[in-house]
Amino acid sequence: MAIIIALIPALCWGSLGLFATKFGGNSSQQTLGLTFGGLIFGVLIYLLWVLPHNYTMNSTIVVIGSISGILWTVGQGFQFVAIKSLGVSRAVPLSMTSQIVGNALLGAAVLGEWQTMAKWFVAIIGIILIVIGAMLIQTRDRTQTRSDNREKSSLAGLLPLTFSTLGFMGYFITPRLLQSWMHVSQSILNADHGVQYMITIIFPQSVGMVIGAFLFIYLITHETKQIFNASTFKNFIPGFVWGIGNIALFISIANPNLGQAVSSTLSSMGFIVGTFGGIFILKEKKTSYQMRLIIIGTIIAVFGAAIMSNLDFLTNLL
Repeated sequence: MAIIIALIPALCWGSLGLFATKFGGNSSQQTLGLTFGGLIFGVLIYLLWVLPHNYTMNSTIVVIGSISGILWTVGQGFQFVAIKSLGVSRAVPLSMTSQIVGNALLGAAVLGEWQTMAKWFVAIIGIILIVIGAMLIQTRDRTQTRSDNREKSSLAGLLPLTFSTLGFMGYFITPRLLQSWMHVSQSILNADHGVQYMITIIFPQSVGMVIGAFLFIYLITHETKQIFNASTFKNFIPGFVWGIGNIALFISIANPNLGQAVSSTLSSMGFIVGTFGGIFILKEKKTSYQMRLIIIGTIIAVFGAAIMSNLDFLTNLL
């Protein structure tokens, strides 16, 4: 059951680019709509979960959640920008592959979740397989000619993709990293095996997302005209979808049998959803050569995810 919950974010987040592309709008409208949908979800979690259970909500948790939410908006906003240049089936695998490497290593090195060399060895094999699979999935066809415009479009997509990865890494690591830096009490961290702390963060995090969206619009994209239109409101829906994935991620992170590194790795497997959704739903064209690589890459990536899901078992075999 724990693994199933840990895979819910992959399903939810892998579909975000599909929803946003289908609903239309520019990067700013998509980002703003998504964050408002997340805010509504965060308010519901606060009213229906946090308050009834009398979870502690103090200024420290509000600050940590808000910072995490702002960093998430940086990640998602720049991912939407990259999708405009690269397409869903290329941008999402590249983005999530970078997140897999960055988040797993942050969780292991900074939070000390992998204590033995054997666990590091097995985990790195899993990460390498996932990365190889993702790279195969987004490979261009060898017979395609690369026009100057296409090359410029790809290069233009790589810079926002880099910022997107850094933003998502900050979003993932902030709740766990700042809990010690800002001296969150052990009574809060230990309550319900850590679930209380992670769930309480969701509402202030959603507020930070909205703040981050306006900052992203006014400081980065400058797309300030008609930021509220039909596309903005349609993108409230993927905001709810994101919220479901977010709460599943936080529950998984609080699970001592999974932790930050494994949970974030499994959550980033959404590139498979994004790839096949881009092909079959958005009708992004792929050659037979690319489809072979996508199938092979998917198998390799799933095998890597299976390794990450069974780290303790495999480590004990060594």
